[in-house]
Amino acid sequence: MFGNKVLKGVFLVGLGATSYGMLATFVKLAYADVSSQGLHYTPAEVITAQFVIGILVILGITLFQKNRKGNTAVKPSVVDIKKLLILGTSTGLTSIFYYLAVKYIPVSIGIVLLMQTVWMGVVLEMVLDKKRPSNIKIISVFVVLFGTALATKLFSGNFELDWRGIVLGLLAAASFTTTMYAANKVATSVSSAERSLYMLLGGAVVVLFFALLTQHTPFNFDIFYKWGILIALFGTVIPPMLLNAGFPLTGIGLGSIVSALELPVSVMMAFVLLHETVVFSQWIGIVLIILAIVLMNVNWQKKLKS
Repeated sequence: MFGNKVLKGVFLVGLGATSYGMLATFVKLAYADVSSQGLHYTPAEVITAQFVIGILVILGITLFQKNRKGNTAVKPSVVDIKKLLILGTSTGLTSIFYYLAVKYIPVSIGIVLLMQTVWMGVVLEMVLDKKRPSNIKIISVFVVLFGTALATKLFSGNFELDWRGIVLGLLAAASFTTTMYAANKVATSVSSAERSLYMLLGGAVVVLFFALLTQHTPFNFDIFYKWGILIALFGTVIPPMLLNAGFPLTGIGLGSIVSALELPVSVMMAFVLLHETVVFSQWIGIVLIILAIVLMNVNWQKKLKS
C-alpha cells in the first residue's frame, strides 16, 4: 500500500506531531514549579528560555550542515532573510498567545482552540486566493466547529472556561495559521534548519519585547536548565526538523492527517500527567476534529475515479 519512503515519512511526521503534543503539558508543569528564588516561573521566562536555547541548537545544526562536505544547500538572499524574519514574528506570537492561554485554561482545551487553524486556514485561503472553498472543506469547517463545541464542553451545564484563555487560544490559532500558510511560500529552497533559524530570530524579537513588558520580578535563570532545554527540544528543535523531513515523503495530504496526532497526544498527556478531567463528549469532539482534517486532506476526486 505504501512504499518505504512514505512509511518513513509517516513515522517522522507522527513523531514530530507527538513531540508538539507533549509541549503544552511541559509548559504547564514549568508554571507549577518553583525556582531557586522561591517564585513560580512566568510565561516570559519559559518562552525566553525556549527561544534562546532553540536558536543556539538550530544555529549549531546550521553551521554543521554548511561545513559538511558535499553541502549543496541554497544560500538565502537578503530578501529571503527579511521575509523569514518577518514570518518569524508570527511564530513568536503563537508561542506567547498559546503559553498564556494554558495559564488560564486546561491544556486539553488549549490544544483544541489551537486546532482552529483547520477552519482559519480555509478562510484565509478563500480571502487571499479569492476562491470559494470546495464543498468538502465547507463541511469540514462545520465538523470542526461542532467538534470544538463538544471538546470545550460548550453544551454542558458547567461551561466555566476563563474568557482570557479562550481569546488567547484563538489568537494563537490565528497566528499559527499565518505561520503555516506563509511558511509554505517563503524561501522554500533554503534548508529547513536555516529557515527555522531566521524564523526563530524574528520570533525572538517579539519574545524579547514581551519579556521586557511583562516580567516584573527578577528573572529566574534556572529556568534554562530546569525546563528550558526540555521545552526547547519539544517545541523548537525536534518537531520542525522531523516535520520538514517527513512532509516531502508523505505529501501535504497524508502528512496533515498524520500530524493530527498532536491533538490526542496533547489531551492524553494532560490527562495522565496533569490529571485533567476529560469527559466522553470531549473525546467525541476530538475525534470529529481529526475526522475533519482527514476529510480535508483526502484526494476525493482521485478516490472516486478509482
